[in-house]
Amino acid sequence: MFFFTTILLFGFASTQKVIQLTYCSIDEHHLRMDCKYAVPAESPEVFCKYTQRERLLDTTNPDEEQHAPFKNRAKVRIFPGNICRLLYKNLPSGKFNFTCNIKQDGSASKTSLVEKRLLLPCSAWSVLLQNCSGLLLTLMTLPMLLEIH
Repeated sequence: MFFFTTILLFGFASTQKVIQLTYCSIDEHHLRMDCKYAVPAESPEVFCKYTQRERLLDTTNPDEEQHAPFKNRAKVRIFPGNICRLLYKNLPSGKFNFTCNIKQDGSASKTSLVEKRLLLPCSAWSVLLQNCSGLLLTLMTLPMLLEIH
């Protein structure tokens, strides 16, 4: 029984997971979404895809076919540092759910609601602040603490 439990726990510990999903706007009408994921070091090839409900925006898996309306609008690529990036042209106004799916032996996913009018322009600073509220709080309170003697 102990051996079976150890194998089971090792299997869960070595699976991939989506760590972070960030997004911003390029120009006014284009979306950039970065999906950071973790995989075991000795893992086989990882595939990434972005979906809206059941519609496939794009994927790095050559066995899956992109949904026709997105052929000239969406592009997915994997970058060093385990980042899967979606570039989506001409994002319509409104709110949309985007899901990042990482597939290897198993799969992991994360979904985020994007509203075009609330998108920040892409820069290292805006992406950092989007996911680091603790950092923002520190940056805002540090000047106040320095003024108090």
